[in-house]
Amino acid sequence: MNIVNAQNIKKSYFQGKMQVHALRGMSVLVDQSEFMALAGPSGSGKTTMLNIIGGIDSPDSGTIVVDNNDYADMKQSQLADLRLKKIGFVFQAYNLIPVLSAQENVEYIMLLQGVAASERKEKAIAILDDVGLEGKYNRRPSELSGGQQQRVAVARAIVSNPAIVLADEPTANLDSKTGESLLDMMKKMNQEKNVTFIFSTHDNMVMDYAKRIVKLKDGQIEEDIVKEK
Repeated sequence: MNIVNAQNIKKSYFQGKMQVHALRGMSVLVDQSEFMALAGPSGSGKTTMLNIIGGIDSPDSGTIVVDNNDYADMKQSQLADLRLKKIGFVFQAYNLIPVLSAQENVEYIMLLQGVAASERKEKAIAILDDVGLEGKYNRRPSELSGGQQQRVAVARAIVSNPAIVLADEPTANLDSKTGESLLDMMKKMNQEKNVTFIFSTHDNMVMDYAKRIVKLKDGQIEEDIVKEK
């Protein structure tokens, strides 16, 4: 079953007066419970594609259907609701709320979802322990290293068991040991809870973990590699 069906996606934007063609008719199907990477150099279109799958950005043309929801038929409020309930995001810039503690940042999505306070606290602490942040629950982002902030961002993305997690360069600011432990945790979620993971990356370690690698170049798919099971 396809959880993502993107057909002939085109997207351009301007840098100053220069038009950049980020995606040039990209089509990709992603099955439920895939563990895949969009790989390619900077400027290949992988982050743009993640943002379109997540409903953060819209294509100039083409169709995008996620979890049986055709984005063309949806209002912004409906897209926001879908993101809240079905999609977890790990942004390269973390996007943590500066005035909230690590625990409060992880709880924030669950707060918007209406989860009870006691359950929010229990789940947030458990997931922070899982990503190696025991005892750092009350620290604000400014009191954490870049790698620790990235771990908070990952914890926030996966704490409510979304149907799909979109991770933009998730290991970019982590040492190899921490990056490996995070990927192990994501792989476990993928295998045990059928959560679909789509990474954008140029990290060989992420590509080693991925079961499928879609290589992009100049906004188009250059190669689609499905590894043997």
